Amino acid sequence: MSHKNKKTVPKVARPALVILGILLIASNLRAPLTGLGPILEFISQDLGLSATQAGMLTTLPLLAFALFSPVSSGLARKIGLEPSLMIALVLVGGGVLIRSGGSTVMLFLGTCIIGLGIAIGNVLLPSLLKRDFPTKVTTLTAVYVLIMGIGSTLSSSTAIPMMKLAGSMGITAIPNWAFALATVLIFPVVSIIVWLPQLAGHTRPSADTAEIDSHSYLWRSAAAWQVTIFLGLNSFIMYIFISWLPSILIDNGYTENQAGYLHGVLQLSTAVPALVLIPLMAKMKDKRGMSFAMAVLGFIGILGLLMMPEHALIWVICFGFSCGGGFILGLSFVGIRTHDAHQAAALSGMAQCMGYLLAATGPIIFGSLHESTHSWEVPLYMTLAVCVVWGFLALFAGRSHVIVRSQSGKDIVIDAPVHESIHEELKRLKNELALVTEERNELKKAFNAKL
Repeated sequence: MSHKNKKTVPKVARPALVILGILLIASNLRAPLTGLGPILEFISQDLGLSATQAGMLTTLPLLAFALFSPVSSGLARKIGLEPSLMIALVLVGGGVLIRSGGSTVMLFLGTCIIGLGIAIGNVLLPSLLKRDFPTKVTTLTAVYVLIMGIGSTLSSSTAIPMMKLAGSMGITAIPNWAFALATVLIFPVVSIIVWLPQLAGHTRPSADTAEIDSHSYLWRSAAAWQVTIFLGLNSFIMYIFISWLPSILIDNGYTENQAGYLHGVLQLSTAVPALVLIPLMAKMKDKRGMSFAMAVLGFIGILGLLMMPEHALIWVICFGFSCGGGFILGLSFVGIRTHDAHQAAALSGMAQCMGYLLAATGPIIFGSLHESTHSWEVPLYMTLAVCVVWGFLALFAGRSHVIVRSQSGKDIVIDAPVHESIHEELKRLKNELALVTEERNELKKAFNAKL
């Protein structure tokens, strides 16, 4: 009886534990960064940072995402997904500790380390979903993006209260702002504890897995670039408004408190699409309509902010929903358009590398246009044009076809139902090959023993 229990419990408990771990890891992918914005002015005053230096605290993580995303899939091939995600959590936790040291050097160093950890997590979570939950990729992607949004909202909304709490408690070892930044350590610590069991149960990559094709052909794939640019334009627009929305609102007559409130609404509204898209994404295999709708909604939000800024609350919600929904859809494309976890990790690395490089230029280009024209109109019209291109890309990136590589190296696509039957046949053949290999090894051992 006890033997039977040992066999059945992991089958029931492990998926639930893995999903919980995935959601907790997701909570680390924005929260350590969004808590910085509300107290950035206090940090700048305390450390004597220039506006450019303060702006680099937003740009550095994006550059880290871009630079380290491509190597994340290679790390997973070498040591496995579960250990790689644990490394990501340790880097985030270590970066939070270092960043909270209170000095300028530690602030920038910790921010870079956090960016490295988040880059690994960003790339490998879609790959883990593809491997362990191939039939629930879109639904679980929407759920974990919802958790990302909730985590970022909690971090952003508690930053000032935590800083005030440090003052009332008389903490002097580190500045009040450093204490506020340190409180997000709860996210990686809890995640590490919950993820630990996955290290004991994970399967190490075999020699052939560790040396598997790097999928470099994806960089020559039109379909891979469609997914990449779709995600990149989404991030480009999103990070522009994360950086500049308060300034736009203040110049349109809003107070600093009102602008801060609307900035918080923006963060929260990026999480809301998960609640709406979860039931829809499971039913709709072709995501082109939804993807195009996100671009249209973003266009409406930006146009409303340009023409009727007095109704900014409506436009911010429209815009936030658009970017949050676009991000969910873009991540789901990584799972939908690939045929296995390795290809998913490679496409995710490519998409996030180029996407975050593009995103890092957004606030700079937007700010430069504002500085040269002394107006918000030209840069806002620029984002409208980007929305048009984003909508056009949605009609290609959102297809339900699976990308595979032909012998010629050119793209071919397979409809999802056909792909599923081919994938099952490949799994069967792989299992048979493994059995044949095992038998061959046994015969070799027996032959060598006789000699």
